[in-house]
Amino acid sequence: MPAKVFLGYDQAELDRQYNPRAWATNAEAAIAAYGSDSETVRRRLGPPRSFAYGPSAAETLDVYCTAKPRAPVHVFVHGGAWRLLSKRESAFPAEVFVSAGAHYVALDFALLPAVDLAEMVRQVRSAVAWLHRNAERFGGDGERLHISGHSSGAHLAASALVTDWRREFGLPTTTLKSGLCVSGLYDLRPVRLSARRNYVLLDDAMEEALSPIRSVNRIACPVAVVYGGGDSDEFKRQSREFAAALGVAPVEGAGLDHFQVVDTLARPAGLLAQIALAQMGF
Repeated sequence: MPAKVFLGYDQAELDRQYNPRAWATNAEAAIAAYGSDSETVRRRLGPPRSFAYGPSAAETLDVYCTAKPRAPVHVFVHGGAWRLLSKRESAFPAEVFVSAGAHYVALDFALLPAVDLAEMVRQVRSAVAWLHRNAERFGGDGERLHISGHSSGAHLAASALVTDWRREFGLPTTTLKSGLCVSGLYDLRPVRLSARRNYVLLDDAMEEALSPIRSVNRIACPVAVVYGGGDSDEFKRQSREFAAALGVAPVEGAGLDHFQVVDTLARPAGLLAQIALAQMGF
């Protein structure tokens, strides 16, 4: 019998558990649609306003602006296994938020292997800090920042949610007003044991520091945790355990796989859009 690596999984099955494409028949088409749907949204809304939030070429963000003055801001952190996609493929939900009266921000940040995971987390946190301090530059309210993320982006969003804002940035503990984490990874131990260890290079200290579930006591705002009914058992377990640590009930997107669930953020009546808009008071 093959040796067990984690929670009764042998190596091959653990690798499959952490490969969302193995659980969805439409993965390639769905990922391609992020880009084409984002282009469609840009044609309707017009080009975004782009800003640098840090010194490197990767540290930029796109803002799709609403006409409402001093509007709240929703920040979306894209997925892509920490090594794919960009803000250009992240505009597809923008119209939902702009129409509701919120600014929508698509983040860019450096990807693996150009930087390590700690630097990715630092950049996302720095982007949120920049938005808190500079939202008025595009008519936003820096006191009303909300964040969401999908897949590896949910890990990065959760990492932002557990930030010690006062110690690291001199900002209020309540810098973020809500979070929406979708089909994410919140404990990096099994990630280190899976095939992802070939490019997600972590030591024990990084695993501890960058596993959001181990720092939930720092979260100072409501957080919704959602996963797809078609996600792997491990993605579901990670979501359920993160939700349990937060003391909230996880939400399952019935009939939706790992890639389909995030599409509901781009439909006003969709599961994720309804949660995100309610978090913002719409």
